[in-house]
Amino acid sequence: MEKITNNLLTFMQESPSPYHAIDNLRKMFIADGFEELKESETWNLVKGKKYFTVRNESSFIAFDISEDLSNYHYQITAAHSDSPTYKLKEIPDLENDGYIKLNVEGYGGMIASTWMDRPLSLAGRVLVNDGNKIEARNLNIDKDILVIPNVAIHLNRDVNKGYAFNNQVDLLPLFSAGALKKEDFYQMLADNVNCEVDQILGHDLFLYSRIESRIWGYNDEFIGSSRIDNLECTYLSARAMSNAKNNAGGINVFCTFDNEEVGSGTKQGAGSTFLFDVLKRINSCLGYDDQDYCSAIARSFMLSCDNAHAVHPNHPEKTDVVNHSFINKGVVIKYSANQKYTTDAVSAAIVNLMAKKAGVNMQVFVNRSDMTGGSTLGNISNAQVSLNSADIGLPQLAMHSSFETAGSKDAQMMLDLLTYFFEHQIKIDGAKAFEVVE
Repeated sequence: MEKITNNLLTFMQESPSPYHAIDNLRKMFIADGFEELKESETWNLVKGKKYFTVRNESSFIAFDISEDLSNYHYQITAAHSDSPTYKLKEIPDLENDGYIKLNVEGYGGMIASTWMDRPLSLAGRVLVNDGNKIEARNLNIDKDILVIPNVAIHLNRDVNKGYAFNNQVDLLPLFSAGALKKEDFYQMLADNVNCEVDQILGHDLFLYSRIESRIWGYNDEFIGSSRIDNLECTYLSARAMSNAKNNAGGINVFCTFDNEEVGSGTKQGAGSTFLFDVLKRINSCLGYDDQDYCSAIARSFMLSCDNAHAVHPNHPEKTDVVNHSFINKGVVIKYSANQKYTTDAVSAAIVNLMAKKAGVNMQVFVNRSDMTGGSTLGNISNAQVSLNSADIGLPQLAMHSSFETAGSKDAQMMLDLLTYFFEHQIKIDGAKAFEVVE
């Protein structure tokens, strides 16, 4: 438990942007014997081999083809690589009253106040003109370079009574108070990606908190980090996939998609054709036709892995009185009558049966009937690839804060469940009969 938790914290710490998360996944899967395939090239697949492909350097799909495809189907986990933050605008530097600030806009629905009065930096990618080609280079400025300062309470007496932050006024990070010039910003970028300023052709750069990921609590019962939602599920499902022995009689698939926090409607989001394209290519490369593909999808199962809200210690009234979850009490199955989550009685039964066999404790989460909750990527991806699916996650506090809290014991339980999922064959015959094969 301690090893997986520490490895998880390292992954989150070293993944300040989706591009860094995907690069870290690439290294992990290559070390575990997976071969990278490019979407733009022809694929030649072999039974018993393991592969992965990347789209936009921010979404990632890996798959492990069983030697035995007698029950040809897919067993899939899906997570997301992005988290709420602030994105740098194309012309980022603002100079007034002797200060240099950076011009940013919100990405996703963050808790704005948690970004103030703490050390920040920039991470993402810079597009560099390298001769006759354009190269995307990851950037992580490993230094405290920014802060978003609050207004002193003496000048804003009502701040503790509830204050509506204006993104264009209150939430611009401070870069310099006179020691730097505007042109120094682009020089900083160039220095950190080893190019000249005039070689920079574009950037996708995001703020990130410099507060380090950690285990905390007198009894080490909590983890705290940026981006727990949803790098926790991304890492654990990836680790389960890469470690598992594929005995499923089919094809194991791990996905993590970008842009979930802004609706998934991009070429690399869960609403795109990325998963569909990969599954169809696998199908044809293995010699199957469209009828075989449709039959395989009908026999397939997806776990949409995205974290859940734990009961808040100061506001238990925010969650349903009985359909709620607690930190360090196990994996959460998420339900919604309005189909914000994909779970139904059939998919929940499959998950509960697997959990029982794997010795993993399960909890449930349903929103209060008078509150509207968020949605996730399971139902969005089902618009492209329609299959049996359940939404699961781990309980956490302060979701979408710049520093979130979860349980140090829960990661191992999720890893155990997902490893069991990838190592055991699920046989589905419509919505009336299914079996988890030992």
